[in-house]
Amino acid sequence: MLLSQFQTIGRELSTRGLVTSHSGNLSVRFDERLVITRRGSMLGSLTEQDLIETGINKNDRMTPLASSELGVHRAIYRATRAQAVVHAHPPHATALSLVEKEIVPRDEWQDVIGTVPVVGWGLDVKPGSLGEEIADALKNRHVVIVYGHGCFAVGQLLEEAFSFTTVLEEAAKVLCLLRSLHTGNTG
Repeated sequence: MLLSQFQTIGRELSTRGLVTSHSGNLSVRFDERLVITRRGSMLGSLTEQDLIETGINKNDRMTPLASSELGVHRAIYRATRAQAVVHAHPPHATALSLVEKEIVPRDEWQDVIGTVPVVGWGLDVKPGSLGEEIADALKNRHVVIVYGHGCFAVGQLLEEAFSFTTVLEEAAKVLCLLRSLHTGNTG
């Protein structure tokens, strides 16, 4: 059952272009343990071997196989009540993160995700970095975007975190379209 949940969300992220062939990661929490996708796994075609179980607060023999974003997932679980995390690279939202310090939806999605902060604005962000900052930003919201790196969304289920990821990208698409319409009317 757990594998099929990971496969469904991974396939949807891949099909919708929210991750590249080997980017993004997913996790779910079980008390003081978590299951996270393997380092370098293809979310669009996950197998049982792509799911790594490890501790939230300590390493074990499986830890080296876990996603390079394990530290961020751990920080989120320690700081929030989240039971699932989705990390994706939605292209429109990521592009906006390079020019805006926050993403403010101008459509119906404002009520769903509110203002989305850009964590690590202007920094050279490496995978696995800014865990505490990301976790802190997720204490009172469902999704954040990391400067030039993608988003982290939380929920009680993978499906819920996935939904916030798609809402962020849809809101970002609308903002990008509005900007292109404005640019086309000037001059």
